[in-house]
Amino acid sequence: MKTVVVRVLSLVFSCGVLVACSPAGKYSDIDAFLAEKRAAPTGKIEPIPAMKAYRAFSYSASGMRSPFSKPVDVKEIARLEASSNVKPDFDRELEFLEQFSFDSLKMVGSLKLAGVLWALIKDPDGGVHRVRTGNYLGRNHGRITELKDNYLSVVEIVTTGGDGWVERPRSLELQAGK
Repeated sequence: MKTVVVRVLSLVFSCGVLVACSPAGKYSDIDAFLAEKRAAPTGKIEPIPAMKAYRAFSYSASGMRSPFSKPVDVKEIARLEASSNVKPDFDRELEFLEQFSFDSLKMVGSLKLAGVLWALIKDPDGGVHRVRTGNYLGRNHGRITELKDNYLSVVEIVTTGGDGWVERPRSLELQAGK
């Protein structure tokens, strides 16, 4: 107990010596600067401007023709309808890649197994699938008609807007490094 009292008293004494030895007025310039700033009138901060309410835009033209596609001539459609009796086979069982739009699919490679050339197609979910000539892909009944090492050709069957259907050629090229 005596040692604790001695330690506390020595700590108090040493703190008192340190305070007494510190030079008075060493920080007088900083004290004067702070006093001047505290005495100066404070400025007024303008309130934050009111935000306008966000109005959501509903895009309703998703089912229409893309504005970047070449317009289809009405006379050409009528001519194709008259000369074409093509229709998609609705009784056929859909293949896995037919649930994705054609533009979202990417050809990422090809391989040959037992003499048959296969293309490797990457879907938007990141899955890679093997397809060959005769397989279907895309939402418009697209059937693979030609397959090479670096591209594949597809013929889609699309509606003309009326009761008719026409064939539309499309292709996918190998996407190197993606």
